[in-house]
Amino acid sequence: MNYSPYDLHCHSNMSDGALPPAEVVARAKANGVEVLALTDHDTVAGIEEAQFEARTQGISLIPGIELSCQWQGHTVHVLGLNFKMDARIADIQARQTRTRMDRARTISHRLEKKGLPEVYSRACALARSGIPGRPHFAQALVESGRLKNQQEAFKKYLGSGKVGDVKAGWPQLAEVVEWILASEGVAVIAHPRKYSMSLTKLRQMIEEFRDAGGIGLEVVVSGQKQGETGMLADLCMRYGMCASVGSDFHSTDFLWADLGRVPVLPARLTPVWECWA
Repeated sequence: MNYSPYDLHCHSNMSDGALPPAEVVARAKANGVEVLALTDHDTVAGIEEAQFEARTQGISLIPGIELSCQWQGHTVHVLGLNFKMDARIADIQARQTRTRMDRARTISHRLEKKGLPEVYSRACALARSGIPGRPHFAQALVESGRLKNQQEAFKKYLGSGKVGDVKAGWPQLAEVVEWILASEGVAVIAHPRKYSMSLTKLRQMIEEFRDAGGIGLEVVVSGQKQGETGMLADLCMRYGMCASVGSDFHSTDFLWADLGRVPVLPARLTPVWECWA
């Protein structure tokens, strides 16, 4: 398979990934990536470490972030790419951090009400940034001895629709796009087919995203079903959007979403890196 030299969506242990930022960069280089964006959830805390390693490895590192927001009751993720690391970005991170910490406390409270042990402090310790997500709670529950593995934790307590699936008070989609534009970045809808919405709803969201100033769709991403890339490419063409590509890498435990292991974009599309150039 012909893999893309660009990987514009991945995570380190500064959010819910397993590897430190420097190791993410080194693995990307080893897997043939030439241009990488570290896009941790709602934080840029790993960017400086990643940039240092990128210079050592001889790979281009693009500042990135995956911002959580909401649209018509759906939690949606927007990638901010190639922005300036300025005071606005620091303010965005602070706001999202407060929301994530409130969400983590709520998750912990709900788990305890179900008779599970208190694992909030351990989940915080497992998160390098100190901001635990559901994977950290899953690991903490396994360490407590109450569950066999993280898969069981998600199946019973933390997966979609379960007691630990807390919908945080995220900002609106248009507001997040405005934040990214204010720091001279480009906004891209992450994994558009991952959201539980109809194609009609997805089209409506893309229209509102474009009208707010968003320019991109993640057309190629790990884990897509057969035919979805073509459908997303059609949506890119229909709405005049740029196209992005990313592995959404989190851990070496999930090699189907490994760094640098995503196909090239369809030739008929305008890549997002040409849009920011």
